[in-house]
Amino acid sequence: IHFSFGDSEFHYLCQKICLCKEGAKFVNCSGVNVTDNLIFPPETEHLDLSISNLYSVPHKALRSLWKLQVLLLSGNYITEVGDRAFSSLERLQKLDIHRNEITVLGSSFSTGLSSLRELNLSYNRLQELYYRNFQHFENLQKLSFQNNNISSIEMGAFRSLTRLRQLHLQNNHLLNLHNGVFSMLQHLEVLNLEGNRIKMIAPGVFTSLNSLTVLNLVHNEIEHIRFKTFLTIQTPGTHILLSDNLWFCDCDLQRVFAKLHSVKRLILDDYNNMTCMEPQVLRNLSLSAVDTQLCIAETVTVLVITFTVFITVVAAIVMAERNRKKRTGKHWSEDSDISYESQD
Repeated sequence: IHFSFGDSEFHYLCQKICLCKEGAKFVNCSGVNVTDNLIFPPETEHLDLSISNLYSVPHKALRSLWKLQVLLLSGNYITEVGDRAFSSLERLQKLDIHRNEITVLGSSFSTGLSSLRELNLSYNRLQELYYRNFQHFENLQKLSFQNNNISSIEMGAFRSLTRLRQLHLQNNHLLNLHNGVFSMLQHLEVLNLEGNRIKMIAPGVFTSLNSLTVLNLVHNEIEHIRFKTFLTIQTPGTHILLSDNLWFCDCDLQRVFAKLHSVKRLILDDYNNMTCMEPQVLRNLSLSAVDTQLCIAETVTVLVITFTVFITVVAAIVMAERNRKKRTGKHWSEDSDISYESQD
């Protein structure tokens, strides 16, 4: 399909192939096979090329669209986004490339996108995220990476996203959250990490998130958590979601959550849905139902062990004393026999 700047030809194509509104401002070519070189009128502000059998970003077609504000490229077969792929789109505010097959983002991917506010890269095949991928997104507010294969995020990868408000990383392969990975995100309100494989969370990883209102850690592999990990969150009314993890229910865990409940600015929304994975005797039991018994049980166990040790020690002393007396008694009898013999 080839769009020309001629009004009559563009009118014909809008009537027969694409759906256009307000002249050429809104162009919807969703579902149309647009594998050929494309030329769109420069007044286009909203362009929908989703489900259009694209295998790469149409650089040439986008080069003249300096008024473009919304670009939809979802549901195609794009495998990578090269350097400066969108460098001419200085007014672009929303870029949706979800449900493609992207494995690599060019190091200059963000060049020219300083006005971008929303970027959706979910349902792709990304494995690693680097600072160089995002360094020009000064005005980005929402960033979505859910349902990729992300297992590694460079330290400070998001540090240029100082206006980011939502970061969606659910359903990836993250194992650890190290200090500094979310640095400089002072305006972040929503951090969604649901459905990863997170086991370790560094105590200071959330320190810089001064505006955080929702932290979702549901369905990970967390067994234990430190109190100071969440204590560093200073935003009043932060909602924390922690159910569906591999909680090891012991006295230490009870103490942590008892302290967290005492911090008024933190809200544990799904605490009543949290269940124990270990020890085996508590598996699938609600943490809220057993938490008051965990330290009691531990105390009883310690007392039983102490009592057992005490009894063992006492028994050993008694046995030792009995053995000593037996040996002493045998010596006296031997002496008596000798004296009787001498009298005869």
